[in-house]
Amino acid sequence: MTTTAVEKIQDLRTKLANKAKQEPKFRFYNLYGHLLRMDLLKEAWKEVRKNGGAPGIDTISVQSFDTEEKVMAFLSSIQQELKEKSYHPLPVKRVYIPKPNGELRPLGIPTVKDRTVQAAVKLLLEPIFEADFLECSYGFRPNRSAHQALSEIREALMTGRQTIYDADLKGYFDSIPHDKLMLCLRMRVVDRSILDLIKMWLKAPISEETFKGRGPKITYPKKGTPQGGVISPLLANLYLHWFDKVFHQACGPATWAKAKLVRYADDFVILARYQSERLQSFVKEKIENWLGLEINQEKTKIVDLQNGDKLHFLGYTFGHKADLKGRSKKYLCMEPSAQSVKRAKTRIQELLGPNKGCLPIDILIKQLNRFLTGWGNYFSIGYPRVARRKINFYVQEKLTRHVQRRSQRPYRPPEGTTYYSQWRKLGVMYL
Repeated sequence: MTTTAVEKIQDLRTKLANKAKQEPKFRFYNLYGHLLRMDLLKEAWKEVRKNGGAPGIDTISVQSFDTEEKVMAFLSSIQQELKEKSYHPLPVKRVYIPKPNGELRPLGIPTVKDRTVQAAVKLLLEPIFEADFLECSYGFRPNRSAHQALSEIREALMTGRQTIYDADLKGYFDSIPHDKLMLCLRMRVVDRSILDLIKMWLKAPISEETFKGRGPKITYPKKGTPQGGVISPLLANLYLHWFDKVFHQACGPATWAKAKLVRYADDFVILARYQSERLQSFVKEKIENWLGLEINQEKTKIVDLQNGDKLHFLGYTFGHKADLKGRSKKYLCMEPSAQSVKRAKTRIQELLGPNKGCLPIDILIKQLNRFLTGWGNYFSIGYPRVARRKINFYVQEKLTRHVQRRSQRPYRPPEGTTYYSQWRKLGVMYL
């Protein structure tokens, strides 16, 4: 039976993973040759195409490669540059996206070409480092999810670890020290050509648009990895992996405080029965003095659920609620946070706003359903019933107002039919 290209790449990744697991101290020295394989480059291109994204500084988009001939010419040119070692990344385009709290998050967008090479390198490095990563890490990892992290937190809370160190790192992706990150890479990879590629991506200039007529502003980063680069999540996980590791050693809080660490990328919580000064000093020492990062003291806090505090993590809120039947005992509740519901309402308002008046109602409902399905799938664990009811009511209210706005006559559903039933009939998928 003929082996497909996808199976060959999967077989390569499996071999790398097995070697890394069997020999925890082995350092890989012959990876660059695999990077020249066309089947690997094709697989990397599939990942880039699937993720889409905006064009980089060269304005070339994923959509511009709309024929097989264009794709093959594109990948062949990359392969040739890698063979000749003449490949150099272009500057990273910097844009800013709004955060839920109103602040702006810097996002670095490499070119499609650079994203493709990064995806190829990631295909080689990911199985190696996955063999080392610990169970407490859930973000940006294959076969791991936010739901698993949330379930782990709930389980820890149920075992009595209800005092939580809720950490916030200031500008994590932009503050990773390059020299220390490269040392982390060299613990497993000593292929100089691969390391040189990563170093080039870390040092790639950042281009940021300024006032009209003044041209872009070019800066040269001395630390950090662009949040938006294909390989950045892997590098970010690799660097904080060393915090995970010391946390679980004999001298770490997992041993002497029986504490539980749950990390999703750069967001992490430490759950224990009591948050001692020793534990907090350990975190500060390792994060700031050892790793060279900065803890955001304004946002980092100690949360005690027994005293009525709430933990907000990955869009959910954990806390104690009174028994619905009036009994004195309180129960642990995990539900969509008020902020998540607020953001959902804002999105629904955008989808049903006045500027959508000319959009056919069936298309509008399809767009609405797409959002509701995604929101409902994510907020499907814990106790989402109250939040879902709020969203459903808001959908009904906004949709009614929308159709009334579309016509000069007041809208009324057919006699004997409620608004809820009418929207159901038109295809609205309530939560």
